[in-house]
Amino acid sequence: MRPFSYQRASSARSAVAALGADADAVYLGGGTNLVDLMRLGVVSPGTLVDVSRIAAGAVEETSGGGLRIGAGVRNGDLAAHPLVRRRYPMLAEAVLSGASGQIRNMATVGGNLLQRTRCSYFQDVTKPCNKRSPGSGCPAITGDHRNLAILGHSESCVATHPSDMAVALAALGAAVHVEGPQGARIVPMPGLHRLPGDRPDRDTVLEPGDLITAVEVPPLPFAVRSRYRKVRDRASFSFAVVSVAAALEVSGGVVRDCRIALGAVAHVPWRAEAAEAALRGAPATPAEFARAADVELAQARPLPLNAFKLPLARNVLVRVLTELAEAA
Repeated sequence: MRPFSYQRASSARSAVAALGADADAVYLGGGTNLVDLMRLGVVSPGTLVDVSRIAAGAVEETSGGGLRIGAGVRNGDLAAHPLVRRRYPMLAEAVLSGASGQIRNMATVGGNLLQRTRCSYFQDVTKPCNKRSPGSGCPAITGDHRNLAILGHSESCVATHPSDMAVALAALGAAVHVEGPQGARIVPMPGLHRLPGDRPDRDTVLEPGDLITAVEVPPLPFAVRSRYRKVRDRASFSFAVVSVAAALEVSGGVVRDCRIALGAVAHVPWRAEAAEAALRGAPATPAEFARAADVELAQARPLPLNAFKLPLARNVLVRVLTELAEAA
């Protein structure tokens, strides 16, 4: 491992200032992703700025009935929080489905949103990768892409975003609070993560020095009836092949409102806005759920080895929505 220096930030402003003064510095929270990448040689920061002591570590109710989740909240604590479990079960289920208990007890909410792809070419420094080394190429397109993107990818990159939590937050329309060199601002979800285009090395819209301080989840009464379903090759693997986060409001057998996001199918947590629009006002039936899934997935461009994700995503989405409709 390359030698690096270490600083412990005393405040969000001092952390932002530290990165502004050192172009080779990165933030350190729980370190569950960053340290792995340093060991692999994927990243080699000169300075780690520890923000684990300053990032807010509380889950608080907002005046409007939503939740404000500090960026320093550990994933395990988030999943166990009674307000999260009661009001946003899809979020609790998503967090619990990711990684092991030990990792969840170290990983932070802010770090979870910013974790890098698990594409094998990105993690192998002996291989070219546009995300790791812009302009070097994307061997996954003609190589091993079985678990990579079918939506929103480009000729430069077909990687997928690995977070489970981010899929639920995208479905819920969360807002990410950011402190940066130019002050504080709010970034919506979807909107935090970027599709690859010709700049796959940029995962998010965050600028150098930006620090996530909190995530705000808006009030959504029908999210009490929500679910996160994750399909993986086997239970010992933590990363999804396809996942679905969904909340459904049904009245008189008709879908009044819904929130849907897909995971492990794109470079970003994929908000299924076309499916949502197709469902509002439609009968809450499996046939309509399948039609909405087809509308959303019509824009997919699967590669030869991951075309199976299309029927898989369709079937999982229909199953989750049917279960929610029956429960309603």
